[in-house]
Amino acid sequence: MINVRIALETDLETILEIYNDAIMNTTAVYDYEPHTLEMRKQWFRIKEAQGYPVFVAEDNGRVVGFSSIGPWRAWAAYKYSVENSIYVAADQRGKGIGKKLLEPLIEAAKQLDLHAIIAGIDATNEVSINLHRHFGFTETGTFKQVGFKFGRWLDLTFMQLLLKTPEQPVDG
Repeated sequence: MINVRIALETDLETILEIYNDAIMNTTAVYDYEPHTLEMRKQWFRIKEAQGYPVFVAEDNGRVVGFSSIGPWRAWAAYKYSVENSIYVAADQRGKGIGKKLLEPLIEAAKQLDLHAIIAGIDATNEVSINLHRHFGFTETGTFKQVGFKFGRWLDLTFMQLLLKTPEQPVDG
């Protein structure tokens, strides 16, 4: 039975393992070197300070995936837009955990009065693209050959979900 909850600092070691596996073995992260626990702690503190949630999926007490939202871009006018991230442990993929982790992100974005959720997905990652389509995300474009990993060029597809929030957006 998969349970999704807000992440705790005690989850960071397992979150780090899942993330580093994605770095080292997939094109889900366009990075080459594994992150450290201190990097993950800093990432977590920044999420908390910005008011963005991090969720974990647990199966019988084991963290098997995590998801988060964070700023899309640094300029002020992007304040209603966020980017989402979802990672599932290698031995747990294909079990619907991504769906369980994306749903609370969308709800959190609504509660935070956000308007756009953006996903940057490796163009060959059909599972993630289909997951986002399932929740109403639409493809907005693909940047060709913007990454290079595992000896090949990588294309990055962007998808977007527009929310009905906020009811009365404001400048500044």
